[in-house]
Amino acid sequence: MKQVSTLFLKVAVVLIGIPILALCIFLVPEIAKFAAELFPNITYIKYLVIIYFYLTAIPFYFALYQAFKLLIYIDKSKAFSELSIRTLKNIKFCAIIITTLYVVGMPLFYFIAEMDDAPGIIVIGMVVIFASLVIAVFAAVLEKLLKDAIVLKSENDLTV
Repeated sequence: MKQVSTLFLKVAVVLIGIPILALCIFLVPEIAKFAAELFPNITYIKYLVIIYFYLTAIPFYFALYQAFKLLIYIDKSKAFSELSIRTLKNIKFCAIIITTLYVVGMPLFYFIAEMDDAPGIIVIGMVVIFASLVIAVFAAVLEKLLKDAIVLKSENDLTV
């Protein structure tokens, strides 16, 4: 039963990555072209937008890889180990990096939304920020709980 649930979660991790890859391949160049049309006097805006979105995709995919590794540790019955704590810490840092990048890039969202008169663009940026923050907090809580569980397990092993 455990193998089936982790297999389902592994498939879910892969399925989460596929749409973002499609967005990076097909939508990001269109967004960059749109930004270049909105700001014709800023010649480098197209490259800035492409670099910005691809830069945020790097920690996203690293966090997905770490989640996949965590599921492998669960399959190997190494869920209560330092390896799991390290993967949760990496996921937390990736979420913090994504949050920071989107907070720093929020003026870009604001200027594009202002020029195009589309406030939904700002909402999309805010959703990414808050989703990343939730993931960071959740990973931090799991990391703390896992540390406490490992300490309790080691104390229990010493008393027996």
